[in-house]
Amino acid sequence: MADYLTLWWVWISIALVLGVIELLAPGFIFLGFALGAVFIAGVVALFAWSNIPALLALFAVLSLLSWIGLRAVFRSQSSGARIVTRDINDN
Repeated sequence: MADYLTLWWVWISIALVLGVIELLAPGFIFLGFALGAVFIAGVVALFAWSNIPALLALFAVLSLLSWIGLRAVFRSQSSGARIVTRDINDN
């Protein structure tokens, strides 16, 4: 079972599942994990790593870094909401 983690398409499948979970539970929690899985798919495809504990550790690190990056990107965006300082009913 663990040998499946050395196949790039398994990581792409994991990323797609995490992306669907992100659609069902918004909040940008699972999006970082999905991006980490995509990065690991690239690593597995390019370098053909077979060390599963190292892949899982790299997945954890890349997921954390992508989550921190997404948090910084989405925090800097404005929601477009106006801040009301004066009520229309006040004289």
